[in-house]
Amino acid sequence: MPKAHRDRLENAGITRLIVTRDRSNCLLIYPMPDWVEIETQLMSAPNSDPQIRAMQRLYVGHATEVEFDSNGRILLPSALRELVGIRKKTLLIGQGKKWELWSEEAYDAASEMWPEEAGDVDLASASEVIQNLSI
Repeated sequence: MPKAHRDRLENAGITRLIVTRDRSNCLLIYPMPDWVEIETQLMSAPNSDPQIRAMQRLYVGHATEVEFDSNGRILLPSALRELVGIRKKTLLIGQGKKWELWSEEAYDAASEMWPEEAGDVDLASASEVIQNLSI
């Protein structure tokens, strides 16, 4: 974890993080307080809905608590690293209240499609949040 991010977390009294799998073939890293909110929302949704159950299995089922070691590193569980193909080189991308951790190969493949995917958004049928974005 880069020192600037780690320092901000530690200054806020946050030493525990949650690492979980994302459907985009990367790992998501959340500060514990933010994860608690997400987990509460996910688990309060009716799991009789197959899509909700799938999201609960993916995000909550893979959620693993980690802490910084004395060198400011976190030990990623090998099972999660294997699921998303993390071996050596990684990229950490800030995404608001979370980070995405990508293997270099998965990031290269996925990021090539992002401009096209963003351009494919039909603003007439997009959510109000997207319609009101001013980027």
